[in-house]
Amino acid sequence: MRARLLKHAVVVVLLALYVAGGAYSSLLSRGPDEVALFWPAAGVGLAAVLRYGWRIAWIVPVGTLGVHLLFDPVPGVFVPWSMASNLVGVLAGAWVIRRHPMDDQLTVRFGLHALVGAVVMSAASAAIGTSGMLHAGMIETAQWPAAASRWLLGDLLGATSIAPAMMMLLPGRNGQRRRFPASDYAPETERLAWNIALMASYLLMAWGGSLGGNYAMGLVALPLGVMVWSAVRMPPNHTAVACALTMLLIAGLAGLGIAGYPRARAPLDSVYLLVFLIQVAALPLMLAFAMHQQRTSASVLRQRASIDPLTGLENRNAFEESVKPLVSGGPPLPMALAYVDLDHLKLINDTASHAAGDELIRGVAGVIAAHMHADEHLARTGGDEFALLLRNCAPMVAEDRLRALLRAIEGYRCGWDGQMLGTTASAGVVTFLPGQADYAQLLSQADAACFTAKEQGGNRVCLASLAAGDLLDRTAAMRWVLRIRESLEKRALELHCQSIVPLHPGAPAGRHFEVLLRLRDPRTGERMDPGQFMPAAERFRLGTRIDREVVTRTLEWLEDHPVAAASVDTCAINLSGEAVIDEGFIGWLSERLRRNGFPPSKLCFELTETSAVRDLARARRFINQLRELGCRFALDDFGTGFCSFNYLRALDVDYFKIDGSFVREMHVSPMAEAVVRSINEIAHVLEKKSIAEHTETEAERRALQALGVDFAQGYAFDHPRPIDEYFADDGARPR
Repeated sequence: MRARLLKHAVVVVLLALYVAGGAYSSLLSRGPDEVALFWPAAGVGLAAVLRYGWRIAWIVPVGTLGVHLLFDPVPGVFVPWSMASNLVGVLAGAWVIRRHPMDDQLTVRFGLHALVGAVVMSAASAAIGTSGMLHAGMIETAQWPAAASRWLLGDLLGATSIAPAMMMLLPGRNGQRRRFPASDYAPETERLAWNIALMASYLLMAWGGSLGGNYAMGLVALPLGVMVWSAVRMPPNHTAVACALTMLLIAGLAGLGIAGYPRARAPLDSVYLLVFLIQVAALPLMLAFAMHQQRTSASVLRQRASIDPLTGLENRNAFEESVKPLVSGGPPLPMALAYVDLDHLKLINDTASHAAGDELIRGVAGVIAAHMHADEHLARTGGDEFALLLRNCAPMVAEDRLRALLRAIEGYRCGWDGQMLGTTASAGVVTFLPGQADYAQLLSQADAACFTAKEQGGNRVCLASLAAGDLLDRTAAMRWVLRIRESLEKRALELHCQSIVPLHPGAPAGRHFEVLLRLRDPRTGERMDPGQFMPAAERFRLGTRIDREVVTRTLEWLEDHPVAAASVDTCAINLSGEAVIDEGFIGWLSERLRRNGFPPSKLCFELTETSAVRDLARARRFINQLRELGCRFALDDFGTGFCSFNYLRALDVDYFKIDGSFVREMHVSPMAEAVVRSINEIAHVLEKKSIAEHTETEAERRALQALGVDFAQGYAFDHPRPIDEYFADDGARPR
């Protein structure tokens, strides 16, 4: 009902404006036989049809009839011609304009198309209207060219000056008017100054014209300058309204011949005046469209730079800009920074498609946004990661809110291709007071806590603390990651070798050694053992990258030193647990061995027992694939796993490396000695070889030899040395 009333009100207003425009034109003409200098009704009719469609076109002939009946009496025979000329002109112009997209009417391209349509409208109307004047005897044949030119230009001035303002001021079919964001344009104080300047320009133009002179029309430059100011700094509707008012004023002054502006009596004077006024109306509007187009493009670029296109949320950079001021200062109320990461999204991407994964991310973003308060911030910071800033949240409140959020995510389902997709999420959260820590520190803590939550099985919340000890523990691993990545990029990883020595005669000739990794800090030159950096590397999924680097560097060195390579019987290289689950590692290794001349049979890859038993089926497949390449395999740190003996038959390895903790305690712990004896005996039952790690004294060597252990490794024989030094010191080679 309300929409219908609004529609009827709009129709009444349009009809009234059309009649008012015709009435104004009648004031500017000297009689019914003279063509009006300015026809604002043309702009009203054209805007109405463009805005509301063809059905509203009836107001044009009805309004024209009303003008003639009330304000501009003409011969009765001319009335149908007048009604037809205006109707046909509006329809023709609207048809030309509507042939082009109407989605954005505030561009220079659309403005030029609209100008072409206005010319077509004016030409059609002038042709029919002046023909009617000839038919009605209102003009002579010799007067027809001048009358047609004046009619065409008068309609064109009405279209260029009135139609744009009508298009912007009239509500659309849904009752909404076009809005322009105030932040993109001049502030209110400047807008007030502009309004004053526009009114002042009108007064000065009228006052200056009243003083006389042959060039009074030059004072039009005053409002023109104000309109240019508007085009650059104000919304386009300001410029459109200013153009309409300015043309109404100037046409009135010139048409009535007041304030020192003489009437355009000669046909050529009318043409000159109208062409000038059309330019004055069109140029500021085109400039306004160009500036609006530039602002729109800049806004799109800003949005692309700050808004995530998939979810519509802030991206990482925008989130940081919004949150940093709140973190660094503000009311001393507790806040919380949370990091949420979806669990196992890769499974959905791999099984249902990445499009399904994107749809799920979009849905989860909506779930998270629904749990946020109006004054809080949410961003998508990565593929399946979100950052949240929660206000007025003590630790327990923040944890409770995150738990509720994770339950909502777990309960969310996304329909895709006949199946229902769902996921869970892990969250890390750190609470703080403004000014207590910087943004980067807080985000790293929340990220590390989220990683911890995923390590613990996912679908849980881990609460971080800004306490000194906890802060140090969480950031230490991240700093290690940066150092490791830098070392990999600068090839600062060093290869060391340590011998694996046979304890009984009859062992194969040739070197049997293990390649050990050392990290040389590119900045400080400090050398670090794997125990210092490998936990962080494995935690942040850098294990396979390090594995590939070690294998590549080892094979390159052996290829560059063929004499040393010929002396090798077994080269043992450690692999991280990540290599087992990296589907591409075997393929990469196969290609690398194919391009290298070092025999794969001399390579022995070591995997810790705990990594193997974590996923027995995958470890078994991994070991078998390595053996198919011709490589050998050792189970490292054996004896530390849970129920280790149950897995021995499933894992086809060549060596069991007895964990060094049992070797070191043999002389003080009968249980440790029993474990070493048991592992050795089981290895022999399975026709495998045993290697005792961390053999550091002669007494330990003799004890191992007495137990029948096949090989030993440790300081009792040699210390790890750089690979060049290890192969160069042939005289000190352990036997």
